[in-house]
Amino acid sequence: MVRDFLILKMSKKYPEKRIIVPRFNEASGFYTTPQRSKIMSKIRGKNTLPELAFRKALYAAGYRYRIDYKRLIGKPDIAMPKYKTVIFIDGEYWHGKNWEKRKPNIKTNREFWIAKIERNMQRDQEVNQELKQLGFTVFRFWETEIKKNLNSCLTIVIEHLNEMQRSTK
Repeated sequence: MVRDFLILKMSKKYPEKRIIVPRFNEASGFYTTPQRSKIMSKIRGKNTLPELAFRKALYAAGYRYRIDYKRLIGKPDIAMPKYKTVIFIDGEYWHGKNWEKRKPNIKTNREFWIAKIERNMQRDQEVNQELKQLGFTVFRFWETEIKKNLNSCLTIVIEHLNEMQRSTK
């Protein structure tokens, strides 16, 4: 099994200026209501329902994987080192789906949230680029894609994995 491709930190300098996200605290002028805090505390960063559904389907199809794989940059939701394939299942809000439409709708703590989401989007691109340079195929699906079209998302990945299997024989 090949292990020399594993990297913990991005080594490449990117030409694009890194977006700075301000600290989210009262000293910085950001405030939150108790109700908002309660809502935000329920949001999970891993083992979301779409991730669980995709992993279950992938496992049922006979493929094995690692979850939240810390040995690779970006900590992919699903990593398949044997196939040099990683899968991210991104939340629409956090990763900026339809960002130009959604951006004007942010009403509270705009300075923080706009910078935060734009930095997430920038980081996604950096991670994709770094993983591709390491020879990985990167799949990114929106959570709603998984919820609405699990089978078509799964088919895309399985076709790729089957192709990888054929090419290694």
